[in-house]
Amino acid sequence: MSKQKKAVDPAANLTLIGHLVELRDRIMKSLLAILVIFLGLIYFANDIYELVAKPIRDQLPEGTSMIATDVTSTFFAPFKLTLVVAFFLAMPVVLGQLWRFIAPGLYDHERKYALPLVILSVLLFYAGIAFAHFVIFPLVMNFFVMASPENVTVTPDIAQYLSIALKLFLAFGMAFEIPIATLILIVSGVTTVKDLSAKRPYVILFCFVFGMLLTPPDPFSQSMLALPMWLLFEIGLLFGRLFQSKARSREESEGSQG
Repeated sequence: MSKQKKAVDPAANLTLIGHLVELRDRIMKSLLAILVIFLGLIYFANDIYELVAKPIRDQLPEGTSMIATDVTSTFFAPFKLTLVVAFFLAMPVVLGQLWRFIAPGLYDHERKYALPLVILSVLLFYAGIAFAHFVIFPLVMNFFVMASPENVTVTPDIAQYLSIALKLFLAFGMAFEIPIATLILIVSGVTTVKDLSAKRPYVILFCFVFGMLLTPPDPFSQSMLALPMWLLFEIGLLFGRLFQSKARSREESEGSQG
């Protein structure tokens, strides 16, 4: 019976020092990509901040605006945001370099599934950020503004808002990776759809704990993250069932031919 073979690649024969040198080169190329994108965006730093702040600015009462309680925030908040945006935009390059580093160590059948999963993970990460910005942000910011006492004027600080925004971007970007993580666990044989389905109550609890840790301290924001995470987990189970069904059909076909 033939064994699975690893893909032939010159990098597969590198020594430990050679692997470390290659890893350094991959990291340097990733950082260079981030730097190039950052330099291209820095001129538009204030415009980028205006775009990200739009959900809260649209909810503010007429005649009010955001404020900066620290004089340096007017520079560092847009600067920090632009750097994070550069990293997000460079994600395909970063993951591409990671793929080139680990691909030689994968078996042929692992490479077959790994590359599509890497591409899909990037798309899902972007989808999570877009969902947070266009759907969650307006709802959450409207909730905060409407919940403020009648005699209190809402004037959010630009640095504090950026901190909340980046935390939500990261939280939803990570949350949208749940179908990929679920599918990887099933494909790799670590667990099965049946076992994961039996652990659903614990998964739901984890979703709400995760939402509590990575969102503002209010039940509304936590639920707006936890519920999509639960739904994404169910989508991952669905993909897992499809994979297992396909694998079972392939085995039956091979058995009948044998």
